[in-house]
Amino acid sequence: MPRDAAPAQGQPAPDLTASPWTDLDEAGNGLTVDNFLTTMLSQLVTALRSTVTKPYAEQFGLTVPEWRILALLAHAKELPFSELVTQSTSDKALVSRTLRLLEDRGLVRLTSAGNTPRKKLICAITEAGSTLHDQVMPLARKGQAEVIRMLSPQEREAVYLGLRKLLRAQG
Repeated sequence: MPRDAAPAQGQPAPDLTASPWTDLDEAGNGLTVDNFLTTMLSQLVTALRSTVTKPYAEQFGLTVPEWRILALLAHAKELPFSELVTQSTSDKALVSRTLRLLEDRGLVRLTSAGNTPRKKLICAITEAGSTLHDQVMPLARKGQAEVIRMLSPQEREAVYLGLRKLLRAQG
């Protein structure tokens, strides 16, 4: 049974404090797919997008991918398309479709750099995009803070540092 699943009637609730990671050997013996880091992170990301990000994005007429692209461009002001794809962790086709929709709404500006067959596409946020971003951001921060504050200060620090360490090790 997954660690967070409801127990069958008459069965004791699973111990959510026991960690299968505590005494983990190099071979990963004892790990089941439901407590793989990748599985748990994927489930968490999906749940957070649905319960945290989607409501505030939709409140401003944005999809989650549109908000993500807008937020990245607001932070950077402008990025080459390839870098935006990398930072968004989305596939090129989704980023391209999302940019076109945002461009149609006047929230981003797309310009070609160079006259070669493989010219670079530069993506930039417009003033209207910045204004919208600035309206959404307080709700985004509040939603993120609500989730983060479910953890104790010590847990927050451990999760943050652990995630930063794993990100550095992968990239």
